[in-house]
Amino acid sequence: MRGTKSGGHHGADEPSGQGGSSVLHQPKAVWATAGASVVAFMGIGLVDPILPSIARGLHATHSQVSLLFTSYFLITAVAMLLTGFVSSRIGGRRTLLAGLALVVVFAALSGMSGSVGELVGFRAGWGLGNALFVSTSLAVIVGASAGGSAAAILLYESALGLGMACGPLLGAVLGDMKWRYPFFGTAALMAVGFLAITAFLQEQPRPAAKTSLLDPVRALGHRGLASTAAAAFFYNYAFFTVLAFTPFVLNMSPYASGGVFFAWGVLLAVFSVLVAPRLQHRFGSLKVLGGSLLLLAADLLVLGYGDHTTAVVCTVASGAFIGLNNTVFTELALGVSPAPRPVASAGYNFVRWFAAAAAPFLAPRIEEWTDVHIPFVLAAAAAVTGAGIVAVRRRTLTTEGAEPEPATEDGVTVLAG
Repeated sequence: MRGTKSGGHHGADEPSGQGGSSVLHQPKAVWATAGASVVAFMGIGLVDPILPSIARGLHATHSQVSLLFTSYFLITAVAMLLTGFVSSRIGGRRTLLAGLALVVVFAALSGMSGSVGELVGFRAGWGLGNALFVSTSLAVIVGASAGGSAAAILLYESALGLGMACGPLLGAVLGDMKWRYPFFGTAALMAVGFLAITAFLQEQPRPAAKTSLLDPVRALGHRGLASTAAAAFFYNYAFFTVLAFTPFVLNMSPYASGGVFFAWGVLLAVFSVLVAPRLQHRFGSLKVLGGSLLLLAADLLVLGYGDHTTAVVCTVASGAFIGLNNTVFTELALGVSPAPRPVASAGYNFVRWFAAAAAPFLAPRIEEWTDVHIPFVLAAAAAVTGAGIVAVRRRTLTTEGAEPEPATEDGVTVLAG
């Protein structure tokens, strides 16, 4: 997100501390959007602690319940081709409100589901709403913020980390009473966000040029962006094996599982916002990315073959490597090609979210066909493959990068990585 060439040292031109005091002195519109962003990111990990409870409540298998992630992220991937098209025509404010409205409706319907098939379908609608909202929120925060883009991006990344950390916690607290309650809680919080944005956010200036549906696909013709998206595809397979499959392996109470993933989310936030920029500045983006992917692979192997305590520790530790990878991959996607940031990021996210949809679908089935260890072996192999792509395409990622668009023109970024 910060302006830097993909292969260069990080943090020299736009340090995260720029305008530090202004981070907390923002217009109400920024706080309203950031608050809704926290809830939007909470929705991703919300179901983690209650996956076993949902399976029991709806008399579903693990592989059926894992489709909650698959439908959500499959729709999110396809929606990447729509978000720029929509927001460049109706404006950022209306796109945010449309996304929030969809989340409110489909989160509430999810809580009323009578079968796992209904729940999977409602999660797909939720994914569309979340894609519209999250893909537009960064551009809105940057456009409405005080103190420059660095302060706005830091606020956005903080919202991301807070949401990823608190989602499992909310899921645990409400899900311990009944598995349906986290869905109703999310709908209520998003409804508050809808009202806050309606009240405080004015319409943002529309881009000079409208985005077509195929612009993100065309942007992938650039070798640097295509390499980044390919590496991120394999990384996301590993990432979402942890997020969607590990709760079944840990098989803990909602509170215990929520605590594990809360600690995971805290590490993700700290390493994404605070640690990654410092490591990039010292070692360079590609070294950090390659090393972090290999460490994630090692962590997954130990998670898969260790005892229960080891699995808990490795699940939490994976948050550190995922936080590093999220930040570096996002910056590569936004800076490696000459395409406008919203278009480049949409193309990149279009590719990588298919892996986020595939991992929850495949991991439980691989366990059924083999044993509980093999899904983690394959996830580790995927992380190593991502590191291999970064190493083999290093020259492309460092020499074909173009200086990013000015930070104030930043756009579609989903999950910061």
